[in-house]
Amino acid sequence: MHASLLGAVVTWIVNAVSALGYWGIIAMMFLESSFFPFPSEVVIPPAGYLASQGWMSFPWVITCGIIGSLLGALFNYYLALWLGRPLVLKIARPFGLTEEKFGRAEEMFRTHGEISTFVCRLLPVIRQYISFPAGLARMNLFRFLLFTGLGAGIWVTILAYIGYLVGNNQQLIRAYSHRSLTYILIAVIILTALYVIWHKKWRKRD
Repeated sequence: MHASLLGAVVTWIVNAVSALGYWGIIAMMFLESSFFPFPSEVVIPPAGYLASQGWMSFPWVITCGIIGSLLGALFNYYLALWLGRPLVLKIARPFGLTEEKFGRAEEMFRTHGEISTFVCRLLPVIRQYISFPAGLARMNLFRFLLFTGLGAGIWVTILAYIGYLVGNNQQLIRAYSHRSLTYILIAVIILTALYVIWHKKWRKRD
């Protein structure tokens, strides 16, 4: 039942992207990057599949995916500024984001905004909500967009390439996506460790 429903959703997305073109990718990735529970794994691989069939341009699939991600992240960034901390906390509490966790995220952004934004854009679930503490911490907008774009660009490229290679086979897409996520998590751990080491040495020199 679940598999058939997912297959129907994916088929609808393929048809929608095919009909709406690049604007459809931007719109759906905007939803994925904002607080709507819309996974990128069912958006970008079908677009990559369409690129493999010659119906879309592979570079433009990636570009539109990044643009949609940036627009969704900007939406959350400014929404956090507009709502303010108390209301954001009230909205986020049902999702398991307590005041203590949010406070740690804010402090992390004040001292390590760039690396936090980049790393969290590569992690599932977190990538949709990381813009809220960035907005409340008033992270530099240019740096926010730069590191959001870098993180989103890596993930979008991976998903597009998977769709390009395996086509519209959802079992293979899920398998390759999970495998890619494992490699990403390993890379994130290594990158974070290197950053911590570098930051400690930099602070000692300073």
